[in-house]
Amino acid sequence: MAFLTLLRKRLLGLLLVVFGVSLITFAISHLIPGDPARLIAGDRASDELVAGIRHQLGLDLPLYQQYGRYLLDLVQGDLGTSIRTNRPVLEDLQAFFPATLELALVALFLAIVVGVPLGVLSAVYHNRFIDQIARTLAVTGISTPAFWLGLGAIVLFYGHLGWLPGGGRLSEGLAPPTPITGFYLIDSLLAGNFSLFVDALKHLILPAVTLGFVTLGVIARQIRSAMLDQLGEDYIRTARAYGLSRWTVILRHALPNALIPSVTVLGLTLGDLLYGAVLTETVFAWPGMGAYVVKSIQSLDFPAVMGFAILVSFIYVLLNMAIDLLYRVIDPRIGEVN
Repeated sequence: MAFLTLLRKRLLGLLLVVFGVSLITFAISHLIPGDPARLIAGDRASDELVAGIRHQLGLDLPLYQQYGRYLLDLVQGDLGTSIRTNRPVLEDLQAFFPATLELALVALFLAIVVGVPLGVLSAVYHNRFIDQIARTLAVTGISTPAFWLGLGAIVLFYGHLGWLPGGGRLSEGLAPPTPITGFYLIDSLLAGNFSLFVDALKHLILPAVTLGFVTLGVIARQIRSAMLDQLGEDYIRTARAYGLSRWTVILRHALPNALIPSVTVLGLTLGDLLYGAVLTETVFAWPGMGAYVVKSIQSLDFPAVMGFAILVSFIYVLLNMAIDLLYRVIDPRIGEVN
């Protein structure tokens, strides 16, 4: 019963978040100066043509009617039609989502692989040289703007060294693999095309490292804080008194317990990466949702911008709900307390 009650609360919260995001993005979109109809028609178009386009798009209606129509369509799963591409926004987002998700997952993997050991070492060697280095890297990762880091990586590794591609998802002239999962790395392996896999991996390295480095600092600081708490617990001293080696105690006892409070950060980081991919994709010309929404903003494509915000917010709340449920699997005592 407690599980069902929690699920109902989270689903209600999901609906409220989607409603709130739709209202805020609708208001902001219509506060931006500019006329989408004029942008579509062109500067030299007649006022009659612009008025016809405004009527066709429903932009001549009062704002509350425009929002009411949008909300009614949203309930039916319709995110509207893109003004720029003239396609359903949902279809556009479905087409660009795999590229963004692949980039975010690889960035999250890199951030965890580097951030977790960095946090552990920082806690084990507290206030020593390794801790100072780890904290410096963590603070640098948190404070470094993704677009600045991306531009620097392009200049160094593409412009000067020529080691890695500067942008895109594949080299010019290469055809994408047969879409199965939408992830080029997986689809190229499933197709048995190893050379295409290598090319896709090379194009993924710079944007993934750029996006992951920003997240690395958050993960490292969270793990360090949780590890410091665990290393001061009585059960750690008891395990050492039984003669267990230092790293056995750290890796088999302290780290698993430190990961429990870190689940929230690790889980919600994926949602942050989906939002954060906007700047990274723009810098690296990565054909994902981020690049799509930037072009939509430039074109005053309100339905596309709102659809992106609602989709990512929906995913973010789903991740939050999944983390709450995962907590009760990892530590059933949480459910008993609640």
